[in-house]
Amino acid sequence: MLFPTLCPACAREVRVEFADSAVHDLTCPHCGAAFCVLVRKHKFEVLFDLGTRALLDGYAREAVASFAAALERFFEFYVWAYALERAAGAERDFGEALAALEGTWRPVASQSERQLGMFALAYLLREGRAPDFLTPQALGADFRNRVIHRGALPRRTEVEAYAARVFALIDRLLTELGEGAAHAALAQERHFAAHLASLPDHVTAVFEEHPGMFRARRFGGAAPGKSVPGKRGAEGAQARPPNDAQAFARALAERGPGLKHFRKGTA
Repeated sequence: MLFPTLCPACAREVRVEFADSAVHDLTCPHCGAAFCVLVRKHKFEVLFDLGTRALLDGYAREAVASFAAALERFFEFYVWAYALERAAGAERDFGEALAALEGTWRPVASQSERQLGMFALAYLLREGRAPDFLTPQALGADFRNRVIHRGALPRRTEVEAYAARVFALIDRLLTELGEGAAHAALAQERHFAAHLASLPDHVTAVFEEHPGMFRARRFGGAAPGKSVPGKRGAEGAQARPPNDAQAFARALAERGPGLKHFRKGTA
C-alpha cells in the first residue's frame, strides 16, 4: 500500500510505500532532493486502516488478515503504554524504562500467545479486573482462523462483523487508556528523534499525521455517550460494550472516505 506525500523541495507528489518503522528515507524522483517522512501513526492504526481500505476496495479476505494483525499489534501497544505509564508514575528515567521494556519484549516478539498473556496481566493490573473479553467467541477467533489458516473465502458481511468486533474492542481499550496512550506515543517520538539525529544536514525532515479510523476520536476527545478517557472500573466497562457493531459502522461512514492515503499500485 502507498501513501502520497509532497517533496519539500519541488512540492510535487511522491508515492511512498509504508515502512514498518514509520520512517521513510526518500529521494524525490522529480528533482532528486533527499528528505525523510516520519508518520505519526502506530502500527495497529496503519494495519486497521489498511484492512478498512481493502474492505472498501472489495478485498475481503485480505482485510481479515490486516484486522487480525491490527488487534495483535494493539495488544502490544497496550502493554507498552501501561509499562511506560507505570514507570512514569514511579518517576523512573524514561530512557531506562524503555530499554528495560524492549529487553523484556524481545523474547516474546514472535510468540503471539505469550504476548496475549502479557496483555491480559497488564489489563488486570491497570484496570483491577480480569479481561473477560478475551474469549475466542468475543474475538472472532474461529472466523479468523478459518480465513487465515484454512483458506476460507469470507463474505463481505462476515468481514464487516469481524472488523466491528476488532474496532469496538480497540476503541474501548483506547478510551480506558486515556492519557496513558501518550506514553507509547512518546516512545515513538524518541525513535524519530534518534533517526533525525543521524540524518545529514541536507536532508529535510517532514512529519505527517494521516487520517484514520481511530485517531480522530483518540485525539479529539470521547464522543457523546461514551465513557471518559481514563475511566476505570465496572462503570466504564458497561458504558463501552466490547463488540459494538454500530461503532464501526459510524466510524466507517465518517472516516472511511478520509483513507484516500491508502492505494494499491506502484510508486
